[in-house]
Amino acid sequence: MQNIEIRLLITSDIHGYVFPTSFRDQKEENLGLAKLATIIKEKRKEGHVILIDNGDFIQGSPLTFYHHKFRDKMKNPMVTAANYLKYDAVTLGNHEFNFGLSVLKDIMVQSEFPWLSANIINDDGGYLGTPYVVKVIAGLRIVLLGLTTHYVPHWEESVHIEGLQFEDALHSAQKWVNYIRRHEEIDLLIVCYHGGFERDLQTGELVEKESGENQGYAMCRELEGIDVLVTGHQHREIAEKVLGKTVIQPGTKGSCLGEIVITVTKDEERIVSISHEPSLIYVDDQVQADEEVCTQLRPLYDETEEWLNRPIGVVEGDMYIHDPFQARLKEHPYVEFINSVQLHVSGAEISCTALFHNKPGGFLNHVTMRQIVANYIYPNTLKVIELSGMDIKEALEQSATYFALKDGEISINPKFEYPKQQYYNYDMWEGIEYELKISNPIGERVTKLLVNGKPIVPERKFTVVMNSYRASGAGNFPMFQNKSVLKEIQTDMTELIAQQLMDRKIIRAECNHNWRVIV
Repeated sequence: MQNIEIRLLITSDIHGYVFPTSFRDQKEENLGLAKLATIIKEKRKEGHVILIDNGDFIQGSPLTFYHHKFRDKMKNPMVTAANYLKYDAVTLGNHEFNFGLSVLKDIMVQSEFPWLSANIINDDGGYLGTPYVVKVIAGLRIVLLGLTTHYVPHWEESVHIEGLQFEDALHSAQKWVNYIRRHEEIDLLIVCYHGGFERDLQTGELVEKESGENQGYAMCRELEGIDVLVTGHQHREIAEKVLGKTVIQPGTKGSCLGEIVITVTKDEERIVSISHEPSLIYVDDQVQADEEVCTQLRPLYDETEEWLNRPIGVVEGDMYIHDPFQARLKEHPYVEFINSVQLHVSGAEISCTALFHNKPGGFLNHVTMRQIVANYIYPNTLKVIELSGMDIKEALEQSATYFALKDGEISINPKFEYPKQQYYNYDMWEGIEYELKISNPIGERVTKLLVNGKPIVPERKFTVVMNSYRASGAGNFPMFQNKSVLKEIQTDMTELIAQQLMDRKIIRAECNHNWRVIV
């Protein structure tokens, strides 16, 4: 008998973080691809390795934002790192499309590895990515099949995915698994799905609306003939067995590395058994960032740091968010300022915006680009759409579901924290006056809704500015879908914020308290 060990190493949702910093300050943190690189190199010394990333690789950090805006003629930094680390494959994630299709195609050309996706079809009938690859290691034939959540068109700017068709990921998986089993002689089939789980992994109960965004549990239940399901998208840390399938999801920003140890027992040429055990390897203070990865990208990192430290403007008063929960309960000067920027550049009557995370933030008295990008972390542009008074009320009711009552006190609805944190799906509005009463039943929480001091007429039309993500209806706002787009502002919101600060030089921290949330 002979035992062969193969290590499947998985990163996912790196979101452009290479160096061990979140860029909020200049402290070293336990994250980033450079630290994972150190672990990956050690694992390679132990024997056979397959290294894959499961999507959302190129977008999300100040480093990749700076590269895209100011150094886009340089080779993509994430591809530089991935080529050096000899990735075997990378799955296309939804955020791969944020910079546009032409940028993505350039990145794919730069890559010395295939980009996997079996369910994204070009208008010529071909596939944007490679549906699957076969790796032959120690005589074993291992298939990596890539899939991308087909919910991408609900979020992404249409111009960024023009000519692409996103097939249902589960249906595509079934089709391709059957095809591979019929046409390939394989020993192991690994599905790399940039998507997460729609059900509790232990009980099987639904934990979110079955929209098709996440189909991981259905894949475990319905896909015959797969051995491993690699997942992502939800930024969860998972390493276990689900319905007999080995599943893994290795967090986000390089906080941990997924590892599946595949043990194959052979009797001469005959395979007797195959086992696979998943685990997560966490980055800690003992793990040093890989010097070679850092050296290759150091010039870009230094430029990014210089840009982040650039002074932009001055705030009079307090615009710092000490408690993000309270900033969602009671209007905060930072939120007021963001809405004022949107109204100023768009000329719309009404604006809505959100806080994108649940950490302290906002602006200090001396504002730098670092503070702007730490708060406004997505590459959103703005759209002005036409909404009725009824649309606005329905949107406020949806935002009101962010809150729940616990022991008579307002708290965050658990559905906005698990299975995926969705703090960015609660909007705050300017240009209207409103009140949300959380003790009322869901759907009946808007107890006051005025414009210019008068009740909003349901049929009346208004011009409303919001970010491009929300204007698509993403975040459970179907009342925004397919509305007339009156204006598109193609400049990134971070640039609009910076320009407003530079133009005004000094801004006052103030708000008009046009809304409130009560028990």
